[in-house]
Amino acid sequence: METLLLNRNQTDTAAAIIQRGGLVAVPTETVYGLAADALNGKAVAKIFRAKGRPMDNPLIVHISEIAQISGLVSDFPEKAQKLADAFWPGPLTIILPKSDRIPDEVSAGLDTVAIRLPMNECARELIAKSAPLAAPSANLSGSPSPTTAEHVKKDMYGKIDAILDGGDCEVGVESTVITLVTEVPRILRPGGITAEQIIGVIGETKIDDAVLNPLKDGQTAASPGMKYKHYSPKANVVLLKGNSDQFIRYVNRQKGNPVVLCYEEEMQRIHIDYFSVGKENDYSTQAHRLFALLRDADEKAYDTIYAHCPKTDGISLAVYNRIIRAAGFEVTELEG
Repeated sequence: METLLLNRNQTDTAAAIIQRGGLVAVPTETVYGLAADALNGKAVAKIFRAKGRPMDNPLIVHISEIAQISGLVSDFPEKAQKLADAFWPGPLTIILPKSDRIPDEVSAGLDTVAIRLPMNECARELIAKSAPLAAPSANLSGSPSPTTAEHVKKDMYGKIDAILDGGDCEVGVESTVITLVTEVPRILRPGGITAEQIIGVIGETKIDDAVLNPLKDGQTAASPGMKYKHYSPKANVVLLKGNSDQFIRYVNRQKGNPVVLCYEEEMQRIHIDYFSVGKENDYSTQAHRLFALLRDADEKAYDTIYAHCPKTDGISLAVYNRIIRAAGFEVTELEG
């Protein structure tokens, strides 16, 4: 398959591809998504084949305006309206009871659907010209999510119809996912909208156990990013828990061909190859850089990536969720 490389001004071409059942990689403020007409089950099935994604992993439906949600869900409760008023357009996905219009390919057979109104103008323009879009990240399943069109090209060229280049993604990690179909709302995946922000709008909200831990055997994934090993580069990711001095002593003793994801404040004290994730308390920069750095490590053929075990507050929870999955939920406790 020939993959067209489109620029920001070619949304008409991209919309025509969507309308005829094709696949287009589209920019959002979070990561690039691999989009198909969300109401066309056959088109959506192509997403799973292109990515090598298991069919029991639900997708997010992206809309261009709140009014478009009519007909996609069977209920839009008051808390959903409050969240939409506060955070849409933006990096928040809300899980609601689905309507009969949502194909099983989108919902993975569940009776719910995940809905998001992205901030990215290019994405909204494409949706408005075509249809609501089912769009997981535009990468091979399990690998780090793409935050540039070049990342998409490396994973998807020849497998999809087109790549719409809208520049670098601003946030750098996928959207926060919250379900409103439980008695108490639950965050299933952290992202650019924090738990603290959500609680400030709708009150009591729980963080699902699967944010910090793997799903139990037989447990159903209610949201993308919950069930399988995700975000993993080819290199082995090793998370280290300890203070900065312990971290630096440990990584400086490593042999072979490793690279370190370190804080800006630590760079001068590290004597092996490193990438800076940003300042220690700059969680937004860490989130923005994470996936690109994991991909850079693979481009340079490092065999091991050493990284700090992130904190679990604010946007740092999103960084923790992504990198602990990349590390297969293993953390090394540092001593001395």
